[in-house]
Amino acid sequence: MSKILLTGGAGFIGSHTAVALMDAGYDVVIADNLYNSEDVVIDRLEQITGKRPAFYAIDVADADQLAPVFAEHDIDGVIHFAGYKAVGESVQKPLAYYRNNLDTTLTLLETMAQAGVNRFVFSSSATVYGEENPCPLTETMPKGSCSNPYGWTKSMIEQILTDAAKAIPSLSVVLLRYFNPIGAHPSGLIGEDPQGIPNNLMPFITQVAVGKRPQLTVFGDDYDTPDGTCRRDYIHVMDLAEGHVKALEYAKGNTGAEVFNLGTGTPYSVLEVVHAFEEASGVPVPYVIGERRAGDLADVWADADKADRVLGWKTKRTLQDMCRDSWNWQSNNPSGYRG
Repeated sequence: MSKILLTGGAGFIGSHTAVALMDAGYDVVIADNLYNSEDVVIDRLEQITGKRPAFYAIDVADADQLAPVFAEHDIDGVIHFAGYKAVGESVQKPLAYYRNNLDTTLTLLETMAQAGVNRFVFSSSATVYGEENPCPLTETMPKGSCSNPYGWTKSMIEQILTDAAKAIPSLSVVLLRYFNPIGAHPSGLIGEDPQGIPNNLMPFITQVAVGKRPQLTVFGDDYDTPDGTCRRDYIHVMDLAEGHVKALEYAKGNTGAEVFNLGTGTPYSVLEVVHAFEEASGVPVPYVIGERRAGDLADVWADADKADRVLGWKTKRTLQDMCRDSWNWQSNNPSGYRG
């Protein structure tokens, strides 16, 4: 069976995709400098699947470190997760974000070309739609202006990959625009483990529930939504992971660049998620209403019809599943992988 290289494969989405790939019969090679992850993830992937992925603790932006991975393995395709991902930090450290996120992609493309590998799946984001497009967001909409350097790196990398696919007839690129991944593998062995204060809603909720934080701050309750709080398209990380398997299969039979949304098509508000979590876990989540957060949109959700129609992929897991699995991970790992 094919060998697939996952750059950043020890991270939240990468590790769950590794499970989905191994469950589907693929061999997995992970390259990750552990900037935002832990090497214990590799042990846990072996516990879950009974197979141990090959692991290289390297910087993917360094061609001298990356080339031996391709020399030692017959890589059949690449899924590119490696990159800095904190929106707030990207505003504080824009040069670091542009340097790291663009360099990892460029080095990877150059090294793939030298090795004759032409399947590339990219971990993109719904942030590339910007603030101008109405919901539900569809792949035919023009990309918008991003509100932070993190989002701009995703937009720029999409352009780099699209241009590369035009110039290299054999290259097949799939751009996967994620919405809001939450949840965890049902084993509770892997999950989201943010360093410092979480940027995203679900890990903040679970850290409040486990006693690490006193309360959740909800940023604004005066938006034009049913309960006044922002609505997002939350997707179970295992549904998302399975979308990558479908994207790889699609890339095998097609060339050029193609974009797919990976979302459920159903938005849930912040308070709906809080209450669903309380119901799934049996644990109260105290919260206060704070000021609106700069850059937050009232509504962001996907039209996910194209992925269903073209890839044969749709989400299977409910919001209750997402909440249950998030709590199972956090309650079994109160301090994440370091606990």
